[in-house]
Amino acid sequence: MVTLLGTMLPYLTACLFATVLEDSITTMRILVECNNSLRVTKAMADMEELLAVKFSVPPALTVDPLAKVDPRDLGRAEYKLHKLESDRKLLIEVFTSTTKPGIAQTDATLTGKFASSGVHVKTVTYDTDVAIEKLRTQVEDAALNAEIQSRYIENWQRSRTEQHRRNIYGQETPPADAIETYKQRFDHEQRVHSEFELLNNIIINETLEKVENWMNKYDKDMEGVDLKIQIMRTDYETTLEKRWMLENTLEGHATLMQDWLAFKAERERIRQYRERMTKAAVMVQAWWRGLLVRRKLGPYKEKPKKKQPPKK
Repeated sequence: MVTLLGTMLPYLTACLFATVLEDSITTMRILVECNNSLRVTKAMADMEELLAVKFSVPPALTVDPLAKVDPRDLGRAEYKLHKLESDRKLLIEVFTSTTKPGIAQTDATLTGKFASSGVHVKTVTYDTDVAIEKLRTQVEDAALNAEIQSRYIENWQRSRTEQHRRNIYGQETPPADAIETYKQRFDHEQRVHSEFELLNNIIINETLEKVENWMNKYDKDMEGVDLKIQIMRTDYETTLEKRWMLENTLEGHATLMQDWLAFKAERERIRQYRERMTKAAVMVQAWWRGLLVRRKLGPYKEKPKKKQPPKK
């Protein structure tokens, strides 16, 4: 029986458990070391800390792990990388701390066997690390060779392209110059034609604008004249109506005057007639009264004298 972290396990089970833990630690280290893109990304994210270490800048005494976290931007890749690294470190520390005390054994023989098994595992792990490093070197060399070959091919293609361009340029330069000359002449003619056309369009537009202005002015003047004619017609009709009213009034006044004059003449004739009749009547009455007075007739007759009574 063996003891693992205070737990009693059989020897074979303890060996298998220790082997699994060491393989897990090796796998985690391979996973961390072989992921180049993740390491580059992590190095770019930790550039400030790496620069501080490079230039021997003393770190802060107390560093708050949440000081660099922006609560408004929790989905940044930098935070994810830090979380992934912390999780991996935690897992490796757990596995290492689990296997660090070793497997205690009451029997010295079992302890030696287990120690030799651990040495064998470490040897295999070292060989595996060497193979991984060799494979990594080969991959880097292959990537470097591929990049060199691609640069050589690109430069060779660029050189061939430049050579073909020079040959084509030497054969096509005279026709190209002639074409360019005629093209420039054509462009010049097109430009002149465009300028003339633009000038003609400007003149036509100005003429049309003037015609439109004159037409608008004519319409406005005609409206003003029509308005004046309408006003004058209204004034004429009003004046004509007043004239007719005045003529009717004058005719009425003339009729009234004629009637008044006729009435005055008739009244004067009647007055004169009455005056003559009154004078005639007065003369007749005067004559008659004089006759009565002279002849003592009528009311002018002499009254008989009353007899006085005899005196007693």
